[in-house]
Amino acid sequence: MCGIAGIYHLQTAKPVDEARVRAMTDAIAHRGPDGSGCWLAPGVGLGHLRLAIIDLVGGVQPMASGDGQAMLSYNGEVYNFAEVRAELETKGRSFRTHSDTEVIVEAWRQWGPDCVSRLNGMFAFAIHDQDRGCLFLARDRLGVKPLFYAELSDGSVIFGSELKALLAHPLLRRVPDFSAVDDYLGLGYVPDDTSIVAGVKKLPAGHYLLLRRGQPLPRPVQWWDVSFADRARGSAAKLEEQLVGLMRSAVTDRMIADVPLGAFLSGGVDSSAVVALMAEASGQAVKTCSIGFDHPDYDETRYAAQVAARFATDHRTRIVSADDYGLIDTLVHAFDEPFADASALPTYRVAELARETVTVALSGDGADEAFAGYRRLTFFNAEERVRGLMPLGLRRPLFGTLGKLYPKLDWAPQYLRAKTTLQGLGRSSEEAYALAVGVTPPALRARLYSDGAARALQGHRAEDRYIAAMRAAPARCALDRAQYADMKIWLPGDILTKVDRASMAVSLEAREPLLDYRLIEFGARLPVSMRMRGATGKWLMKRAMRRYLPDDILFRKKMGFSTPISAWFRGPLAAEAQRIARASALGETGWFDPKALDMIVTEHQSGRFDHGRLLWQLLMLDRSLGRLFGAGR
Repeated sequence: MCGIAGIYHLQTAKPVDEARVRAMTDAIAHRGPDGSGCWLAPGVGLGHLRLAIIDLVGGVQPMASGDGQAMLSYNGEVYNFAEVRAELETKGRSFRTHSDTEVIVEAWRQWGPDCVSRLNGMFAFAIHDQDRGCLFLARDRLGVKPLFYAELSDGSVIFGSELKALLAHPLLRRVPDFSAVDDYLGLGYVPDDTSIVAGVKKLPAGHYLLLRRGQPLPRPVQWWDVSFADRARGSAAKLEEQLVGLMRSAVTDRMIADVPLGAFLSGGVDSSAVVALMAEASGQAVKTCSIGFDHPDYDETRYAAQVAARFATDHRTRIVSADDYGLIDTLVHAFDEPFADASALPTYRVAELARETVTVALSGDGADEAFAGYRRLTFFNAEERVRGLMPLGLRRPLFGTLGKLYPKLDWAPQYLRAKTTLQGLGRSSEEAYALAVGVTPPALRARLYSDGAARALQGHRAEDRYIAAMRAAPARCALDRAQYADMKIWLPGDILTKVDRASMAVSLEAREPLLDYRLIEFGARLPVSMRMRGATGKWLMKRAMRRYLPDDILFRKKMGFSTPISAWFRGPLAAEAQRIARASALGETGWFDPKALDMIVTEHQSGRFDHGRLLWQLLMLDRSLGRLFGAGR
């Protein structure tokens, strides 16, 4: 796990200033505390920061190929590097180290861009090849590791593991992109492939860029996709055994390290399954850690302790305050772009705890996307059965009218909050899911925007990204399409961004075995009945894990990392809410109607409406804008 940065001149081989490359890597020093390197050649500079995990002595970067023609700077881990190395050796390639880094650069020399399809892991890397006359940038299948890039006025392309690396280059213009702000408010994060800084892009998951001097900046090339178009055959028992085998392999592959290794353990299904399989594969007690809260509604430590005792792990727990909003500025610095998933706070805390004793931690992320574990997916699947009973032309006026008439009961029990369901039944599948997965709906955003900001969007809507992904999905049914869109948008934009930034902020490598691409492809082929039955998501996975875990772990209500943000804005953050409305960087942008912001705060603090998530979004946006662009932009 590392940080990378670099500069490549597209048109002429002008010299690269080493100080600029080092400034870019210095900005992300937390990603690689164990070493740094910089390599220059005419028209190109590669920088690297190392968090040493495998081959602590030999894996120094940037690393040259054996023939000296290619140079690599790489962030990530390739778990099947031994197998790829063995294949390369049969083709005459020789190796000087025992690192996966050298395997990547030799794989490139052997297969060119096709090398990425042979790698199983998480990665973002840059290879400059003198012989082929190109710079190759690539990102792993699911987007576990990030890669930002931008074209500058001097004809260069700069790239780095985090936005702050690019911001360190003096020629990058800091101009906000308001369409990304709409994406952020609609979804809760700035999606993968775009950025809040105009002109900056993220290389999408499963894509590569092949840059050649004298040619314009190309479009990214997709080298991997997941398909829901086929269905696996076989009994539940047969598929269960296949699933367990894939999970075992994914976990054991990610236990290879030359440094202390452990796991996050929340006590939920996914992290408990990972710990169970780690314990099965390990001769020593697995090191696990959990974060608990001083508020019982948010605390899961008793479940984590139950799993830790069951597998005799070396378990550590730390209790933190549910009012842990003191981390706001730390998170703003770590994420650069505004990020509204409040579970980033406990994610940072558990990474901080883990780093005290280990350098690598396995997490349970990915199973909800692969096997349909989110509650919103079970609701969507149930609604889809109703949508299938009548055409949209009949549903839209019927349920649309009912949805308008039904009151918005934020204060009421969940079963009385039918307004969203009724509105969803009156929409297309894609529109309904796009709104269900979002945070601040279009009507509320429109209420917030100034007239000038609304015109500047030119019809752009955050939800259209989801709708387009669902309609283009290689899929058989609506559930397939929703899962596909989650994997393409939500997973890299929210979940993996959260884990990468929070873990790397404390120099911890997080590995996600349940995002092994073989598991993802297996889950995409499962019949719907094997993914979901009634209100139970991840059905086959839970059945498979019964040999390891008790039912009170497997079938209890999903909690996840939660924080009491609504209460914060009526209590300790009440003054912050008032400042958002009246004296913040948001007001200086001209994007928002001050009266609308003030009304949102008043409605929330009176208790008539729950705008806690929106206020959290606005607070994080305000802090990020101030850091990225300064006041008055």
